[in-house]
Amino acid sequence: MDEQMHESKDNKFIPMTSITSGTGQEVGNDVYYYTDQIVNMSFIGFPNEGDWVLVDAGLPNAAPEIRSVVVDRFGRDSKPSAIILTHGHFDHVGGVVELVEEWEVPVYAHELEFPFLTGEESYPEPDSTVEGGLLAKLSPMYPNQPINLGDAIKPLPSDNSIPGADGWKWIHTPGHSPGHVSLFRESDKTLLSGDAFITVRQDKLYNVLMQTEEVNGPPRYLTSDWDAAWESVKKLEQLQPNVVVSGHGHFMEGEKLTKGLRSLVENFDKLAIPDYGRYVDGQNYKQ
Repeated sequence: MDEQMHESKDNKFIPMTSITSGTGQEVGNDVYYYTDQIVNMSFIGFPNEGDWVLVDAGLPNAAPEIRSVVVDRFGRDSKPSAIILTHGHFDHVGGVVELVEEWEVPVYAHELEFPFLTGEESYPEPDSTVEGGLLAKLSPMYPNQPINLGDAIKPLPSDNSIPGADGWKWIHTPGHSPGHVSLFRESDKTLLSGDAFITVRQDKLYNVLMQTEEVNGPPRYLTSDWDAAWESVKKLEQLQPNVVVSGHGHFMEGEKLTKGLRSLVENFDKLAIPDYGRYVDGQNYKQ
């Protein structure tokens, strides 16, 4: 693979966890997600047949844990046909460089995320001034500099298909980051929402530790375009998903998901958008 590949320059272990860390759950015969400390990664594909893909790659230093999950679910010599990134924030790409160096598989992302995945541009700094709990105040410790995947990074197909995952499509859901995408399968209305919306209040330490379930907007301290984030949530609600695996929190399904997502769409300005913060002050949000 490309010798220029490298981790972010501020790559480091993040000392936080949750009661679900180190556990996984199957939400369909071919959809499994695993929690690395406080973030989820998903595996699409049947354990004993055909191709499978990895969606996102956890926190820094997650590669050994991901390899262990792969051995348990797919077998010792198995590797994905591709890695799909919902976006390039530190908690979703932590293991990807090491895994690509070992597996030599392509990584797909939206082209608007490429500057953050090719070493060209850092994300906006996490906003510790934003309204929220302790994890928001601690956000300056989170890495924001880019990784470099070199020639391993590929643009997601223009027809919205997912390489290696038949029946799935990607949906551009910006706001949390410019090229954020979510993944959806129409046949059973399964949604991998990434951080477009999540199922835990991610800036509250207790909620994260206990994984308190609630449909919530994207993490406040890393979301820089709230108008776009609201539009993305509306787009996903219109899909009427039956089950969601988000980037943070428990999977959710049924009436609880439907009502929670509808409430988030209708009350996004109250439930998701902070009262103040670097990317909020002076802006007017009307539905």
